[in-house]
Amino acid sequence: MTERGSEQASDRSALYVFAVCDTPDPAAFADLPGVEAGGPLRLLRFGELTAVVQTVRAADFTDEVWQTRLSDREELERYARAHHDVVSAAAASSPTVPLPLATLYHGEDRARQALIGETARFSTALERTAGHSEWGVKVYAADSPAPGPSPVPLRPETPATRVRPAPGAGLAYLERKRGVQARREQRHEDALRLAETVDAAFGNLAAAGRRLRLHAPDLAGKGRVQVLNATYLVAEHRGAELQELTRTLRDATGAGIDISGPWVPYSFVGEV
Repeated sequence: MTERGSEQASDRSALYVFAVCDTPDPAAFADLPGVEAGGPLRLLRFGELTAVVQTVRAADFTDEVWQTRLSDREELERYARAHHDVVSAAAASSPTVPLPLATLYHGEDRARQALIGETARFSTALERTAGHSEWGVKVYAADSPAPGPSPVPLRPETPATRVRPAPGAGLAYLERKRGVQARREQRHEDALRLAETVDAAFGNLAAAGRRLRLHAPDLAGKGRVQVLNATYLVAEHRGAELQELTRTLRDATGAGIDISGPWVPYSFVGEV
């Protein structure tokens, strides 16, 4: 849906669309600046729905400028936070479908036309997520694999140092290798079983769920092995129940379970 070009006319404007709502309260946005150097936040009605929008300089969102912004972590974080603040304010006052960061149109008429074309999709998403919040769940294995023995320094072999292997040494070596492999396979099976157990428990509580890609070891934290990274759509009145379930699963499995939320249900509004 995003329209972004390479035009450099600094006097042209574009319409930034943050979210689509049912019946948002204009007062919810009164104290929010929106994105940097933009006009005041306002509401754009299209059919039975309403979009939260802001007029911005088109030159600030050309492909070239935006690619530069994507490479600047602090700058990107600033825009993402501003976008999220507006979406969160909208969701606090009305069922809301958040739009992706930097969704822009060249003019109000083009924005309204494009949004009307997506009305059915928006309506479905609003119906699915109304009265629900998103919760993130990250699960870490109860026991991380113990470090193996330190390697023995090697020294050049000479006739004086060469020794004949003890009887059965080769067999013992193969047994140790098989044991290491068996333990590795067992840890993998335990991780899969743990992930399925926790996912099923949260899935029974949630209206919907999505399993995400596991974090790399360096992001999971030192000594932590992540076995599940998921997000769930949970009815707002069941938030306390979800937290109690988390405590129960921690005690039952011994796993590390981190939850975050409640959030605006970004993951369950579909591609809009």
